[in-house]
Amino acid sequence: MKSFRKVLYFNLPTRRAIVNITEAVQKAITESGISEGLCLINAMNITASVFINDDEAGLHRDYERWLEKLAPEKPYSQYDHNGFEDNADAHLKRTLVGREAVVAVTKGLLDFGTWEQIFYYEFDGKRQKRVLIKIIGD
Repeated sequence: MKSFRKVLYFNLPTRRAIVNITEAVQKAITESGISEGLCLINAMNITASVFINDDEAGLHRDYERWLEKLAPEKPYSQYDHNGFEDNADAHLKRTLVGREAVVAVTKGLLDFGTWEQIFYYEFDGKRQKRVLIKIIGD
């Protein structure tokens, strides 16, 4: 069994954003030479997420509204965590959306269901963050 590791770096200009990283993940699989196995895609910062869903703008706006209802950014004073930074909402949003995704690799390709794509979701941008891609298999 082989393993392959690659890191993607992000420094988004906005506080929150959704980025489709499917192509970058597939590129890593191709680079790895692994044709059968598993691919872990992991947000390596506590205020960002990786998730799988449809690449549809309306759905992305729905995510934003839903998360803002559950963990609104403001007022900052509503959170005990806020003090040095004002990102308590970002920590909570990450908990709701999740840390990582795992996708099967079959014949060197991401083995997706209909419409599935991989996304990086930034909740506290304007600084460098990273996503780990770890591929294991043969």
